[in-house]
Amino acid sequence: MIETRAPGKLFIAGEYAVVEPEQPAVLIAVDRCITVRLTESEGAGRIHSSEYGQAPVVWRREDDGEHIIVDERPFDYVLSAISTVEELRSGRGASPRYFDLEISSELNDSDGRKFGLGSSAAVTVATIAALDEFYRLGLTLTERFKLAVLATIAISTKASGGDLAASTFGGWIRYSSPDRAALHAHREAHGVVSAMSCSEWSGCSARRVTPPSSLDLLVGWTGSPASTEHLVTRVRTPREQASESSAGPTAAAQKARPLVSFAAESHTLVDDLVAAFDADDAEASLTTIRSVRALLRRLSDSTGSLIETEALHDLCEIAETHGAAAKPSGAGGGDCGIALAHSHTEAQTILSGWEAAGIRPLDLGAHREEGEIDEF
Repeated sequence: MIETRAPGKLFIAGEYAVVEPEQPAVLIAVDRCITVRLTESEGAGRIHSSEYGQAPVVWRREDDGEHIIVDERPFDYVLSAISTVEELRSGRGASPRYFDLEISSELNDSDGRKFGLGSSAAVTVATIAALDEFYRLGLTLTERFKLAVLATIAISTKASGGDLAASTFGGWIRYSSPDRAALHAHREAHGVVSAMSCSEWSGCSARRVTPPSSLDLLVGWTGSPASTEHLVTRVRTPREQASESSAGPTAAAQKARPLVSFAAESHTLVDDLVAAFDADDAEASLTTIRSVRALLRRLSDSTGSLIETEALHDLCEIAETHGAAAKPSGAGGGDCGIALAHSHTEAQTILSGWEAAGIRPLDLGAHREEGEIDEF
């Protein structure tokens, strides 16, 4: 049996802007994981997961042995990860084999509600890691990350890949995204093997950062799941705004201007936060987190999207009252908020305040760093 684990993630800064190529974000891989257990099988493969109910998803191969047929296809990242690795496996001349997957998650509560910690990304990364070991492909971490991106954008090109980078590399990272639409088009035209090393990865990067040693990370869950896909779709990117406008280039430019400004400000704030982290400057880090929150609130106002819900507002204000800096994490609209606090005593006061307001503190820390990050 092969067992692999991949952590969930939280956005610290750069959400929404990171969906644009080369726009940066800061994320943390958290110490709760999805586990994939792989065993070899014959005649068919099965995927067991609470996400699919009691009965497993069953998959088989076409007569050529290379293409996957699924008996009942859920809209699922696991199957995309399998298909992507299988294409690479075939391109490298390895023989096809059947296998079963058993998936378990620490990223939900006891009732199965997701905390918004990037379960789709984590299960994609863990599945690819298991298949890498099963087929003895010898992939580097960066190659696993690239496969995870290719598998994910086969389902949605809007996914930035930041959650995949956090799940793959662990720890705290600064990440910037490639042009996923161009990557998807390259894969469609030339296949996975070519897409792994194509020029469309230009602009994609990941590097480690370390937050100030005097700050504690606090995470609160509002109990209200949010759809990142839905929220990101409502907040259109500058390129989408311009291309979708039918009122001419001048009107299109005016329509896109607030988001262009948002992306530029977000880029600056992420760079400021990374510089504060690198300098172990707690006060500059807190100031920047507050500025990121203010920027997200302006984005919410300008687009009419509810990013900071009432519960997330309460989470942030309680933290601010006790000297911390706080903001929604990720797309907002529910799910989690994060705070950076000065001391253990301050942190405990904030956590108690959150509980009194019906916000559930999550006992999360940073997942270990997984190894060196290669050049893209």
